[in-house]
Amino acid sequence: MSLEKVRARFAGTEMEGKIMELAQSSATVELAAAALSCEPDRIAKSLSFLLGDACIVVVVSGLSKIDNAKYKARFGAKAKMIPAADVERLTGHAVGGVCPFALNDGCTVYLDESLRAYDFVYPAAGSTNSAVKMTIAQLETFSGCAAWVDVTKKA
Repeated sequence: MSLEKVRARFAGTEMEGKIMELAQSSATVELAAAALSCEPDRIAKSLSFLLGDACIVVVVSGLSKIDNAKYKARFGAKAKMIPAADVERLTGHAVGGVCPFALNDGCTVYLDESLRAYDFVYPAAGSTNSAVKMTIAQLETFSGCAAWVDVTKKA
């Protein structure tokens, strides 16, 4: 279970015990914002893409959308989201619970500049009803991100 993988990732760190399991679904930005009583842009949305044969996860602020021209300029290829049927196999997390923690080997994380507008955000924690409140510095540390990127626009 991917929630347990995230718990194991946080074990023995400042994030241990900080995962919130919610009574309702947090599988979309709108549902997560309602469940957490926060503005939608504080939801750290994890988007999974195929880049050649590789899996990447780009974490963006909740109301941001991928800007195809920026994405192509940064990654050298058109943005191609992983088909829903393949997300869990490639990332290690099911749709609605994809997060930048405890991903499958070979899946690289990037954080989008849209997140820097906030002192803290809420990424998922491996299930469709979990989240964790983190500072941007904690998100950077615990995601093991490869780089910060600028690949979004506001909706």
